[in-house]
Formats: sequence, structure tokens, C-alpha cells
Amino acid sequence: MAVDRDQVMAVLAGVAHADGGDLVSRDLIRALAVEGGTVRFVIEAPTPDEARALAGAQAVADERLRALPGVTSVQVVMTAHGPKAPPPSLKIGGHPTPQQGGPQRISGIDRIIAVASGKGGVGKSTVASNLAVALARQGRRVGLLDADIYGPSQPKMMGVSKRPASPDGKIIEPLIAHGVTMMSIGLMLKEDEAVIWRGPMLMGALQQLLGQVAWGKLDVLIIDLPPGTGDVQLTLCQRTQLTGAIVVSTPQDVALLDARKALDMFQKLKTPVLGLVENMSTYICPNCGHEAHIFGHGGVAAEAAKLGLPFLGELPLALDVRVAGDSGTPIAATDSPLAEPYARLAQRLIAGGMG
Repeated sequence: MAVDRDQVMAVLAGVAHADGGDLVSRDLIRALAVEGGTVRFVIEAPTPDEARALAGAQAVADERLRALPGVTSVQVVMTAHGPKAPPPSLKIGGHPTPQQGGPQRISGIDRIIAVASGKGGVGKSTVASNLAVALARQGRRVGLLDADIYGPSQPKMMGVSKRPASPDGKIIEPLIAHGVTMMSIGLMLKEDEAVIWRGPMLMGALQQLLGQVAWGKLDVLIIDLPPGTGDVQLTLCQRTQLTGAIVVSTPQDVALLDARKALDMFQKLKTPVLGLVENMSTYICPNCGHEAHIFGHGGVAAEAAKLGLPFLGELPLALDVRVAGDSGTPIAATDSPLAEPYARLAQRLIAGGMG
């Protein structure tokens, strides 16, 4: 008999809070999902201290839900709000405090490369998936983590839709596609389901995807970051030891304005920038062979030279690249001539000891 949401909430309402009430009456349950025999939810505590105090309640909730008829797997994450914000000041923003001991390595992974962009729509996810596949085709053990929590696109681009298994409810087994070990929050949600999370939940999800996935031994893990300079980027750079970042931009000035912000973020977070990539650089008309520069040309190379950063190459704007991504087979996994620019990008990283 399948378990339903009301049964799960009834069990959670029976888990006492040390200061009175229970997990439900204290309004601590977030993002509850019940699918088949799998139960997933977040316990969101008001403070880090209360989160630590709730460890026992989390264990009780886990145990009681596993005993519920119809439940085969329980996945629970504990998150907490940060400390109470200081009074407003004229100074806008401020960097979060890094974790104790600084950024940490992930066991079994030699190199971690973040693929970033200052704005959406520049083809960052297409570059990430094709780079991962190109590296795998050149004999590397490659992982691909879709860290774009709000807009995960790698399941579609890599042609996977199966929900990852978690035999013990704690360690998540990633999927394999085109020779790449991959994981995405999109594989844990319904295709049309929106992620409406606060910052602490985003950080908890990212830490789960990095630390609770059985990545195995990898030469390189490619992380497809969300666009911009938000919580996910801050958390990743401050908590995980990155080999470096690749910044993707289209050539026009509007895109470069935002790319500079991404570069500035990595500089402030002391994350090495491995280089810049100019995407949608040229368009070749399939009918007449005319070459057009729809978004301009050479702007990213000029910016890299100005900043003293490596320019990793130009990638074309091509219909076949888009069709391949939409079909779930990245162009780099084919024998198309359009796979060659991604192969050259992978070769440059390997030659530089980064891939």
C-alpha cells in the first residue's frame, strides 16, 4: 500500500521538539515530497544551534518513517537560518564567513572545474555538457554536476530522466550518460516542478549533491553553475576546493558587462579563472555558407587579453548544437564536425593539466 502525505505529516507531528511542540506544530518541515515509497523533506531550524539540538528528532523522524508501511526510502536534510541580521547600514552586501578550515577537497575527485556565466542565455549549460562529454571521449573519468538549482537543464541535455537510486536513504547513486557520471537536482523533482527555496536550503541542496553522491574516482568534475553571482557560487567557492572556473560569454558588450562581474566574484573569492570561452561566436549559413557574426566577434578574446587571462576558444552558433542538446545527445558525443571545437577546448584543458 502506497504511503501518502497525510500519513507522513502525522508521523512527523508525533516527533517532539525539545522546547515543546513537535516538528509540524513548530512549522519546521519544508519541501515535503512523497513519491511511491520515497519520502523527502527538509527540517529548517531557526538557528544553527537549534539545528544541532534537533539531530535527535531528525533521527527519530527517519526511524519512524522507515517503519511506516509502504515507505522504502527516507531522505531528510537539516538546514538552518543564519544569525539574526545586523541593523541596516549604507554598506550594501558583504561576504559570508567561510567554513572552519577553508575550502575542502572531495574524496576521489582530482580536479573540480566550475563553468560559470555572468548572465543567462549565453549557452553555459551547453558548454558544460559538451565539455564533459569531450573530456570523457579523450579518456578522462568525468563527472557532471548540474548546480543550477532553479533551472536544471542537464537531464534534458544529457538524455537522462531516471530517478537516482539511494539504497540506504543517505548516499545517492549518480547516473551515467555518454561516458559521464552525472547528477542534477532536476532528477529528484518532477519536470515541471519549481524550486522555491531560501538561501539556506539552496546551500543544503548543493552540499548534498557534492557530498552525498557516490561520485567514485574522477579525474575531473565539471560543475554547471547557475548564472550570476549568488548563493550557490558563494557556497561552492567558499566550501569546496576548486581547481578553477571557466567563464562563458557571448561576444556582445551587454554579455561582457555581466561576465566581468562573474570574473570579479571569482577574484574576490580567490578562485582561479582557468580562462574565458566565446560562445555563439560565428554562424555559418547552412544554405549558402556565408559566415555571420550575429552577436559580434572577438569581444571575449579581447577581454581575456585585457585582463591577462587565457582565452580558451570560440564556439559556433549552430542549429545542430541546439537540436543535439534538446534530443539528449550532446554534439560532442557525435562525429559531427561541430564536435571539433569542444574537443579542442578539452585538449587545451588537458594540456594545461586542468582536465
